[in-house]
Amino acid sequence: MKEKMDREDFKLRQSKYYENRQARKARSRRLIQKGALLEKYFQANNLSVEQTEELLKTFADYVNAHKPDKLKNDQPNN
Repeated sequence: MKEKMDREDFKLRQSKYYENRQARKARSRRLIQKGALLEKYFQANNLSVEQTEELLKTFADYVNAHKPDKLKNDQPNN
C-alpha cells in the first residue's frame, strides 16, 4: 500500500516538474523573441541592459498612452 502511494506521489511530482519545466521553456522562448524584436525595431543590439532599460523608460509613458485598444487587454504574463 505504501509503495503504491509512493509511486503515485512520485508520478504527481514528476508531472508537476514537467509542467513547470514546460512553462519555463515557453517563458524563456517568449522573452528571447521579444528581446530580438526590441533589438530589431529600436536598433538596441549594442546597448547594455541598463541603457536598454533607460531607453524603454524614456518612451514607456508615451507608448502605453497611445497603445491601440486591441493591445490594451494583453495579459500581464504574456
